[in-house]
Amino acid sequence: MKRILIVYNPRSSRASDVRLEVLDRLNQYNGCMIGKYEVAPTNLNDNISKLKKILKDDDLVISAGGDATGIIASNAILESGTSAALGVLPYGNFNDLSRTLRTKTLSDIIDGDARDSFPEGISERGSARVSARAPWRRARATRPEGMESEHLQRNFYPLEIFVDGEFFRYATCYVTIGMTAEAVKIYDSPEMRAKLKKSFGRKISSYTNLSNWYFKNRHSRQFIPEFTLNGKPQSIKTTDYAAVNGRSMARVMKGGEDYHDPIFFRSETDRLASFWRLFKLMTRSIFSRIPGTATKHDILEFACPATVTLQSEGESREFKNIKTIEIRKSKKCLRVIEN
Repeated sequence: MKRILIVYNPRSSRASDVRLEVLDRLNQYNGCMIGKYEVAPTNLNDNISKLKKILKDDDLVISAGGDATGIIASNAILESGTSAALGVLPYGNFNDLSRTLRTKTLSDIIDGDARDSFPEGISERGSARVSARAPWRRARATRPEGMESEHLQRNFYPLEIFVDGEFFRYATCYVTIGMTAEAVKIYDSPEMRAKLKKSFGRKISSYTNLSNWYFKNRHSRQFIPEFTLNGKPQSIKTTDYAAVNGRSMARVMKGGEDYHDPIFFRSETDRLASFWRLFKLMTRSIFSRIPGTATKHDILEFACPATVTLQSEGESREFKNIKTIEIRKSKKCLRVIEN
């Protein structure tokens, strides 16, 4: 019997929307085992570890949240070694993974994964939160209309990140290192979290706070210490490195479809402390595409043990006293529902 698992954060700024538009609608689907995984208030590694222990082959995992929730779902699937498929719904601020897959509603994902997986005749109704100890339960309801769209399961090849030779994370859409990676930390503050819970002006508040942080901090220090990229020395004025794999970055910047490619992605370095260089980059990225060079393996090697901030789709992490960061395409792939 088909198993559907919803991964969501009950403390997120749009948790009420997830309950109304996703959790409350699950009983519309016939003959499937329904589960819910609530993101725990610990850390990403803990949640990934708990979630991957639950998964089985052919599960449909639906991330209903922001890109950080997508990180938990995608990494849990990849680390579990199962053939579970991933669907993503946009309930965050930027939603780059959902924008890459072009899925917006629960029906989008159910359509693409299991149009023929809901047999009639299930007698028990209900759903249950899923954990390592909680059971799955069957759900029964009338199959909804409008289930005939052409959504597809496709292979998604994420990026792998290694820090000093040790695996750190799978990243689906992009990785940034330096100033823009550090700027994302503002979303972790209690004040910003409170603002994002308000429906009105959520997007404006996001970009306004990013702009304020940029103008206050852009000349404060060297964001990436002296380093080489694939053996080539980089300017000491370089503030940012970016590896782009998906269709969008920070919502408004356009990428491509490198996530379908098992070998190549695009990467770029830039000096974004200059407002005009940032303006040029943003203009090109919004109306055309983020600039970058095709690569299959990037190694950033620092001249001395360095402290740098790395960010991948909402997760920002500061690393201290490190020598190398390596980014490459993963040999593993995700089965994703794509519109």
